[in-house]
Amino acid sequence: MKIPEDAIIPDPKLTQYLLILKQRNDKSKYLAQGGFYLENWQDLKTAIQNFIKENEAKEDITDEYGTYYKVIGELEGVNYCKLLVVTIWLKRAIDSQFYFVTLKPYRE
Repeated sequence: MKIPEDAIIPDPKLTQYLLILKQRNDKSKYLAQGGFYLENWQDLKTAIQNFIKENEAKEDITDEYGTYYKVIGELEGVNYCKLLVVTIWLKRAIDSQFYFVTLKPYRE
C-alpha cells in the first residue's frame, strides 16, 4: 500500500525537529548529506512527498492513537544524493488521516 498523497506533513516537524542540530538522535547532519538544510526545508517536504509516491508502506503497530506504518527506501536529495531512510506515519484512529511522525536513517 502507499501512503496517501494528502498525508499531513507538519512544517514544524521539519523546521523545528529534523533540520535542527540535536545532541541526541540528530538527523540534521544525515539530511545535510542530501543537501537539506533549514533554509530549504520546503525541498525536504517535497522530497518526502515524492518518496511516499515511490515506496510501499508496511503496517507496523497499532495503539490507542491509530496504526503506524513504515516506509523504507531512498530519499533523493536536492544534490541528487540518495539517502536510505525510514519514515514513520500514523493513520490516526480518530479521523483515519495519515500523519507524518518522523524520518531517520535506515539501518538494517
